[in-house]
Amino acid sequence: MNPDVAAELKDLSASLANVEAVMDLAGLRAQIAELEEQAAKPDLWDDPESAQKVTSKLSHRQGELRRVEELRSRLDDLSVLFELAEEGADADAEAEARAEQEKLGSDISSLEVRTLLSGEYDGRDALVTIRSEAGGVDAADFAEMLLRMYLRWSERHGYPTEVYDTSYAEEAGIKSATFKIAAPYAYGTLSVEQGTHRLVRISPFDNQGRRQTSFAAVEVVPVVEQTDHVDIDEKDLRVDVYRSSGPGGQGVNTTDSAVRLTHIPTGIVVSCQNERSQLQNKASAMAVLQAKLLERRRQEQQAKMDALKDTSSGSWGNQMRTYVLHPYQMVKDLRTEHEVGNPSAVLDGDIDGFLESGIRWRKTQFEPTRG
Repeated sequence: MNPDVAAELKDLSASLANVEAVMDLAGLRAQIAELEEQAAKPDLWDDPESAQKVTSKLSHRQGELRRVEELRSRLDDLSVLFELAEEGADADAEAEARAEQEKLGSDISSLEVRTLLSGEYDGRDALVTIRSEAGGVDAADFAEMLLRMYLRWSERHGYPTEVYDTSYAEEAGIKSATFKIAAPYAYGTLSVEQGTHRLVRISPFDNQGRRQTSFAAVEVVPVVEQTDHVDIDEKDLRVDVYRSSGPGGQGVNTTDSAVRLTHIPTGIVVSCQNERSQLQNKASAMAVLQAKLLERRRQEQQAKMDALKDTSSGSWGNQMRTYVLHPYQMVKDLRTEHEVGNPSAVLDGDIDGFLESGIRWRKTQFEPTRG
């Protein structure tokens, strides 16, 4: 085999070996065996919630193992492919091998990013809240564009989503929205999206066609699990019920089923209006509130650690990405310098490049002090 090709394949193999070591394949197989044993119990579905967790965890672990095993198999096949191309002096076969080498390198790199998600809550589902900020109706429209971007990203990957609450703006767009993305490592992956997003474009709402800059904030918190023990005293809660607004049909819009919870000590306000029942909406709102309180607790602990370590890096979340639609086309991450020239694709959910560069950047900048 060509020495250069052999060296390149050796580098790929070393990268994959690092991923395999971090993922601990022997431990992963042991977890799968244990989960398969739990899933095979006849009384598994006597507790549907517990059963769902077991089967979901099993499916995820099996998928992770299959993914890394397939990469190793593809790497072995690639060596054979290059050897056959050289033996037959076949230019088409070599081009095919080169294309597979490039794709394999990209796939190994993506899996390597996953191994960087080692924070306490990184493996959890994510709760995302988007709010319009400065910029009037353009900001509300931009907030809705970001909502669609994340929902499209989830759809591209086959991740289930649930929108808990949407507050519509008067003229166009949304004031805010809160939704859940149910996927392994959703929080760890999307937490790099937290911060202020900026849009520059010719405003479709300005009859003079002037350029407008508008802002929207993205907040990402991990979904609470039973082991988190986020206790909320009923005395600390104000509960308001009201009629749902926006699209939803008669059953939703004609009864006071929407619920707003205000946590008096912290001032945190959450609401839910996607269910028909007031009881269901209150349960969903309570889950969101617990998640926000958990994140607040994590940030307070992090602030104490940062103070002890005398770090002066400040909040990296503010002003984290700019979307320019005029006078040129560009989306640029202000932390990582990662940029693309196709805003339409990004706003249609093609954000994996930004997520991966953000995760790698955070690892180098903040991982030593992260919760």
